[in-house]
Amino acid sequence: MRFVVTVAVCLAAFVGSVGCRVFVPASAEVDSSFPILPGQSREVFTTARPTVAAAVNDFFGRRPIAEQPFDFPHDIHVGKQVACTLCHSGVARGPVAGIPGVSTCMICHRVIAADQPRIQQLTALSEQGIDIAWKRVYGFVPEAHVRFNHAPHIRAEVECATCHGNIGEQGIAQRNVDHSMGFCVNCHNENDASIDCLTCHF
Repeated sequence: MRFVVTVAVCLAAFVGSVGCRVFVPASAEVDSSFPILPGQSREVFTTARPTVAAAVNDFFGRRPIAEQPFDFPHDIHVGKQVACTLCHSGVARGPVAGIPGVSTCMICHRVIAADQPRIQQLTALSEQGIDIAWKRVYGFVPEAHVRFNHAPHIRAEVECATCHGNIGEQGIAQRNVDHSMGFCVNCHNENDASIDCLTCHF
């Protein structure tokens, strides 16, 4: 039954995308009042996804591997006993863990390993007032209506590796755990946490 529903949704998405295709003669002026989304062709209009493929990937929970602009070595920092919460300082205070900026890095690296090429790159960025545009590795699509809050998980002493895998053995952070509804519900059941819909959804 699930297969039939999946096929029906895919067909509906495909038919919908064909229905939304606008053929514009080469000589016609293109209305530039709507911004072109990344990956969107000028002939396709959609309010939700730039392409049908992007919609299908979201539906199945497939996400591209985040390519970071800077090679941050989690393994080195964890190996030096740097706690996750030192850099991701928002994690104990509220819903968002926070992705550290260059200013956070420079708290330590004004002195520590300042002669290393990677740290010299950071120092140069800091002096120019440029921050690093990190790409999110985890996160929920808006349609999931998930209201995840890190703080209560930290208070319950849930290890970071439970939800993020052993990032301490990796250089650049990778998506190690599939944050599906089943994953979260199983964990809540094992730890006697509420599985009421409103616990996670709004």
